[in-house]
Amino acid sequence: MSLKENLKYYCAFSYLSINPRIKAKLFEYFDYDIKKTYLADKEELKKIKEDLNITIPKDYFLKKSKLDIDSCYKEALCDKNVGIVTFEDELYPPLLKQIPDFPLSLYYKGNLDNINYKYPLSIVGSREASWEAKITLNNILSGFRETDLCVVSGLAYGIDAQAHISAIDNKIKTIGVIGSGLDITYPMQNKHLYHKIEQGAGVIFSEYPLKTKPLPYHFPQRNRIVVGISKGTLVAEAQMKSGAMISANLTLDYNRELMCIPGNVSNPNTVGVYYLIKNGAGIVCNSGDLLNYLDWDIIRKEETFKVPLTDLQKKVFEAVSIEPELFDNIVSKTKETIPDCMVTLTELELKGLIKQADNRYYKII
Repeated sequence: MSLKENLKYYCAFSYLSINPRIKAKLFEYFDYDIKKTYLADKEELKKIKEDLNITIPKDYFLKKSKLDIDSCYKEALCDKNVGIVTFEDELYPPLLKQIPDFPLSLYYKGNLDNINYKYPLSIVGSREASWEAKITLNNILSGFRETDLCVVSGLAYGIDAQAHISAIDNKIKTIGVIGSGLDITYPMQNKHLYHKIEQGAGVIFSEYPLKTKPLPYHFPQRNRIVVGISKGTLVAEAQMKSGAMISANLTLDYNRELMCIPGNVSNPNTVGVYYLIKNGAGIVCNSGDLLNYLDWDIIRKEETFKVPLTDLQKKVFEAVSIEPELFDNIVSKTKETIPDCMVTLTELELKGLIKQADNRYYKII
């Protein structure tokens, strides 16, 4: 079978919205032959479904009968910026093959050749993340500046976005896994992150074909890919009932390393974190802790590395004294506009260089 014909069946199968574990079990049963898997008829599946302990959806064959594999292939890869990597390819994430509900294929945007799967770390957390969690996460990742660490997250609000931002700022490759087609940016506020990742900072993966909307059940399915790509998962804030906790439980199910960033005990977003810690999750406060838990030998920069700053960031940072400084004084010293100063102070806070107390800012020593 030609490579193109092979890809047609992978694309067509991606249009069938059935449980990923069922797809994976069928694919394994048919010796990882995508054509045999896709073309299996009712009689064949009827004979094996009990052996595989799976339930074939009643409308499975009806949906499949309405698909044309040539049309699926043409539509799925009509965007020249979209590629596909399959289970058979060398560039398919190696650890992802080990989970029981692996995706048969992944659509992607970005440069897949630049991704090093040697040190993949998934980072999950609250969409309503605190400044403290964002700063701590950034400080941890800054210890891996310009190394082969690969940060994997879900391109959502909060911790996900911060994980990707910190990776990009520290010249670490990053993988975003989304719950929609690659032609849909969700949430729209992360459009700049999508663009940066596509333009060289990493890769965006989706198991869904173009035009697939970000439906609620797609995100728990997406989480298994985030976790499955990585050797370990770092949780930065999580409520008990949250996507981050789903990812944490998947990490344990897949026998991967689960770690947490401890936070303010009065913050409701740390309830899940401390539950996980009490039940054996590792505690991570710095980059060294990560290396110890994951048994990695990444050579890091010195902890006193120089944080890269823009000219405006340097100007505002220099205007902040060691003693608490009023916001109005910072504006006066820099002679910059109030909006520019506010945005820049927030950026410096996320880099872990200053801390806010009421309306005053001061350097972190």
